[in-house]
Amino acid sequence: MPNTESLNVAVVGTGYVGLGTAVMLAYLGHHVTGIDIDERKIEMLRRGELPIYEPGLADLLHASESRLTWTSDYAAAIPEADVIIVCVGTPPLPNGHPNLRYIAEAARSVAQNLNGKFQVIVNKSTVPVGTGDWVTRILEDNAPDYHANRYAVVSNPEFLREGTALHDSLYPDRIVLGSASQEGIERLRQLYRRLLEQDFTPPEGVPRPAGLARPQFVTTSLNSAEMIKYAANAFLALKISFANEIAGLCERVDADIEEVVHGIGHDQRIGHRFLVAGAGWGGSCFAKDTAALISTGAEYDYDMPILQAAVDVNRHQRQLVVSKLQRHLHRLQGKRVAVLGLAFKPNTDDLRDAPAHDCITRLMELGAQVVVHDPVAMEQARREWSHLSYQEASSAYDAVRGADAVILMTEWQEYHDLDWEQAVASMRRRLVIDTRNVLRQLPSDTVLEQIGRRRVQETHALPMLPVGASSVHV
Repeated sequence: MPNTESLNVAVVGTGYVGLGTAVMLAYLGHHVTGIDIDERKIEMLRRGELPIYEPGLADLLHASESRLTWTSDYAAAIPEADVIIVCVGTPPLPNGHPNLRYIAEAARSVAQNLNGKFQVIVNKSTVPVGTGDWVTRILEDNAPDYHANRYAVVSNPEFLREGTALHDSLYPDRIVLGSASQEGIERLRQLYRRLLEQDFTPPEGVPRPAGLARPQFVTTSLNSAEMIKYAANAFLALKISFANEIAGLCERVDADIEEVVHGIGHDQRIGHRFLVAGAGWGGSCFAKDTAALISTGAEYDYDMPILQAAVDVNRHQRQLVVSKLQRHLHRLQGKRVAVLGLAFKPNTDDLRDAPAHDCITRLMELGAQVVVHDPVAMEQARREWSHLSYQEASSAYDAVRGADAVILMTEWQEYHDLDWEQAVASMRRRLVIDTRNVLRQLPSDTVLEQIGRRRVQETHALPMLPVGASSVHV
């Protein structure tokens, strides 16, 4: 795709955010070099292989490969870059503060290789308020022949959802830029012009939504841009925890959470998005961002009880899943429990803060035999969850065979489309705990437990069935 306004861009970090950003900018016509100190990742990318799973990313990578370079050498990418985008991780420390070690290392490495022309250093990582000023100090201390107007630091928070990252990148609802440098803002306006004008040809697998409005171009101070990212994620976490708290009351008063959120979501002040009950939120953002805001408040002797309550409700939801199981099976010692879904959400292999991890951990503590399946995240779990003891199943049907219960933890389409009549017929007891409220019709002799919903399928007793016994649809 020709682009007369193409820039040389360096992207530091090839995780979920950095990799998607690099490939998207290359697709829009910029010349992009991705930098990562992990040589394994770099070699994979040079071979055209992805170190992560994200729908559509492989196709876009191959379509843009002529404008993509991968390296572990800062000196090969930074000197000629017009824009340098930092996308490294900021994992939480035990006290809730984000660990800024990787930001500092990246900033020093970038600074040491700046070449003296005007360059824009963009922080896309999620960082506490004040980090942009801190990065500026690192540049001052480490850049050769530093000059105050030579380098601009801009905060450009990302608002991507794993599983739909390409859609969110190409069709954003807003682009937020925070900086004291107007020249830096204008450089990034040039970088994102095609997104702002929406004048690019959409990739085949990521069509432009009908009636899409052009993204809002929001400019702020550095501090406000950094706070916008935290505040956005905290508010979404609040909506989920609110829905879960209402769901708990719904179960007690014989109301249905899905009917309730459908009704209140039509209020334009509330909306339907993220107002979903289930096993709680997970992933790389919500937990660490709420913790970071709470810990920042504590630094200034400022309590944040609403955010703390959202965290507490989320923690409770993970225990609720096993409590529902115990209500029917009582003692779990020796029981066989199938867990369907390991990733924190569908269409990703990301296991960070996945509710399934806490569920499996608790099942192990109670003596259950755990069998798991996930369409994508099994290999990742072997590396990251080696401390857990469970059996892997090659298919969902193999996982549920002979099980005393099934817990649906991730709403993969594969599980929604499962032949549940065949699946439950192979179970020892026909108990399904659907933590994502996606299942509707199961065989009539199956107990279906969901979050905040009426039990429309339940018998007075939960009999033990011979494996393979037949069943009939409702």
